[in-house]
This record gives sequence, C-alpha cells and structure tokens, in this order.
Amino acid sequence: MFIGYFGLSFAAKKAAPRVSLGTLFIATQFVDILWPFLLVAHVEKVAITPGYSKYSAFEFLYYPYTHSLLMGAVWGVVSGTIYWLFKRDVRSAVVVGLCVLSHWFLDLVVHVADLPLTPYGDYKVGFGLWNNVALTLIVETLLFLGGAYIYATFTKAKNRIGKGGLWVLVVLLLAVNLGNTFGPPPSPSTSVMTMFVSFMILMGVIISLAYWVDRNRSAALK
Repeated sequence: MFIGYFGLSFAAKKAAPRVSLGTLFIATQFVDILWPFLLVAHVEKVAITPGYSKYSAFEFLYYPYTHSLLMGAVWGVVSGTIYWLFKRDVRSAVVVGLCVLSHWFLDLVVHVADLPLTPYGDYKVGFGLWNNVALTLIVETLLFLGGAYIYATFTKAKNRIGKGGLWVLVVLLLAVNLGNTFGPPPSPSTSVMTMFVSFMILMGVIISLAYWVDRNRSAALK
C-alpha cells in the first residue's frame, strides 16, 4: 500500500485539527520511514524477487522491529508520547499514535502472509490483496480520494497556495502510485542504499509539500 496511508492521514485531520497534515503523513508512514535505516544497518532484510506478489517485487525477509503488530503498537505509543510532550494535547497525541499503528492494519490487507505479530515468533499474516493488481489499485485509490475529500471539505484554503497546492499534492501522489503500479519493478541488483536514497527523497518532497499546503489552509477547530 502507498497512497492508502496518505488517504488515512488526510481523513485524520478531521479527528485532530491541530495536527499538521505533514505530521499526520509522517505518522502513517513512520515505520516505512524507519525501515530503510534498519535495512542499511543490516538489522532488517528485504530481497527483490520478481513475481513474489503480482503487485510488488519486494520479498520482506525480516522486518519485525518495524512491521510487527507489537512493535507497531510500541512505535505508536512512543510517537504519541513524544507529540504530547511537545504539544500537551492529549487528543492530538492519541490520533498521532493511532496513525502510526494503523500502518500495520493497512499492510495486513495488501501484504501476502509476511507480516509478523511480534519480533519473537514465526507466525505471519497477510490477506494478500497485492495478488490482485486491479483490486489493489481500486481499494487504494478509493481510500486515498475519500480521505482527500474529507480533508478538502473540513479545511478551507486561506489563499491560492492552499487551494492549488492541495491539487498538486493529490495529483503528485496519484501519479507516483500509478508509476509504482505500472512502472518497471526494481532490478534484483538494485542496492539497498539506492532504494534508501530514492525513497527518502520522495518522502521528503511529499511531506514538505503536505506541511506547506496545510499552513495555507485552515481547519475547523473544536
């Protein structure tokens, strides 16, 4: 899953109006942002295996510290606590923590059975939506557009940047998702460092744009 996470972030703005959209993007993608660092450090492992699933060539060999259910809950508590320490806003902190945890449940829908429950066992789960490319694209796009609609109707543009920037962000994410879906898979010889740098640049652009858009829109505070 890719844009589905961002769809949830968009929708979460309504539950936590004081949290920047950029922060919500970081929250739902937190474990994926952490994951490449652990790959580079050889703590977790991935292989590029064409045909591993019909949607993705990534074979997730070992990633219990970022993608197990237990650690998802731990990272959620840690992230929510850190947010609360800075903002002293319980509601927002809870939403941030839940967004971090939500990543595992969204992954559960699309991944084949490679998601661990804890770092200490071999039992793994996954509903395997990635084995149906068309259905994966439909489900993710609907989740993303639904979240974007909630954000667009709950917030109001302060200026042209707030209006146009949101369109740019939405179109960019849709375009990246289509590229991920129909573009050529990475070569098995692609280095982890190359993937790491490419992913971090992409996430940096997306998250920076989200902060920029949100600063130029206003939310209905409760």
